[in-house]
Amino acid sequence: MTPLLDSALVGEAAATPRPAAPAAVLVLGVGNILMGDEGVGVHVIRRLEREPAATGVRLLDGGTGGVNLLGEFDGVRAILLLDATRDGQAPGSITYLRPERVGDLPRGLGAHDFGLKDLFAAGALLGTLPELHLYTVSVGRIEPMCTTLSPPVAAALPALVAAASAHAAKLVAGR
Repeated sequence: MTPLLDSALVGEAAATPRPAAPAAVLVLGVGNILMGDEGVGVHVIRRLEREPAATGVRLLDGGTGGVNLLGEFDGVRAILLLDATRDGQAPGSITYLRPERVGDLPRGLGAHDFGLKDLFAAGALLGTLPELHLYTVSVGRIEPMCTTLSPPVAAALPALVAAASAHAAKLVAGR
């Protein structure tokens, strides 16, 4: 019997083919695309996938995978995480953070928040947590069962895609 195509969890080897050589930088977009702006990290990954592949950079739609993504850290020197946040700033505001500890991560928005903190805590405990860089996009309202972004968050996408692409290239170069 052939398994269902979507039966693998995000982060499982069957769902995410690995390149021959591990990438130095993992660009990880997280969020739930069925919750409007909460899925902005995944929308950024989809835009980056349209650009020419950068040597040493791997793009991953982490969805709401949480701790299932731990194996994705193998051989990675740095992670560039893209996520939504409700931080009180105007919707569409982009913030860059360089969290040194798991406790430095900002509060997330959805069901993936608990899993992300667990993911990074497990990586830290196992000694496999790569250097972490975080871009957040401020959101105002979450729209359940909505696959589009609000106008202010959608307007922030080009700047965030450019920032993530340039930052990933600098990380690969060791800068």
